[in-house]
Amino acid sequence: MSDPTSPNDAHDGPHEGPIRTPKQLVVAVVASFVVPIVIIILLANYVDFGAKPAAGSTAFEAESVAQRLQRVGKVEVRDASAPAVLRTGEEVYKAACTVCHAAGAAGAPKTGDAAAWAPRIKTGYEALLNSALKGKGAMAAQGGGEYSDLEVGRAVVYLANKAGASFAEPAAPAPAAAASK
Repeated sequence: MSDPTSPNDAHDGPHEGPIRTPKQLVVAVVASFVVPIVIIILLANYVDFGAKPAAGSTAFEAESVAQRLQRVGKVEVRDASAPAVLRTGEEVYKAACTVCHAAGAAGAPKTGDAAAWAPRIKTGYEALLNSALKGKGAMAAQGGGEYSDLEVGRAVVYLANKAGASFAEPAAPAPAAAASK
C-alpha cells in the first residue's frame, strides 16, 4: 500500500478546491447567478438616480411633458334637444381670428383695412365663408373645429363688416321642436 504522504499521489493533499460538499456547490452556483444580477440592479439604480436634465433645458419638467402628451382631439357628448349656445361673430373673431388678422400675419388682411378687404368682399359672403371653412393660403380650415359653421359665418360677417361690407349676420336655425310642429 502506499503512504498517504507520498509525493506520488497527485490527487490528494493540498490540491483540494474550496468546494468540498454538495451544499457548498449549490451555494456557489446560486451565488454566481444572484450576485451579478444584484450588481446590475444596483448599477442601474445608481445611473438612473435623480433627474439630470441638460443645462437650460425644460424638456423633462412635468409641465413640458404634459403639454407634449395632451390629447389631439376630444369627444364631446351633448344633448341634441338642448338649445345650442351660439357665440357672436365678435367672440369668435377675438378667440380665433384676431391673432393673424389684427397684425396681418402670414398675408392675412388686417381688420378694418378696407383696401385689402375690398376685392375679397366683392366675391361675396359665400366665397368668404367657404375660404374660412376650408382654409386658404396660410389660414387653416375652421370647419369642423371648435366653432360651428354658423359661428364661423358670424365671424366672417363681423370681420368683413369692419372693413366696409354690409353683410347680414346669419340667423340661428329654428329649434328642432318648433321646426317639427
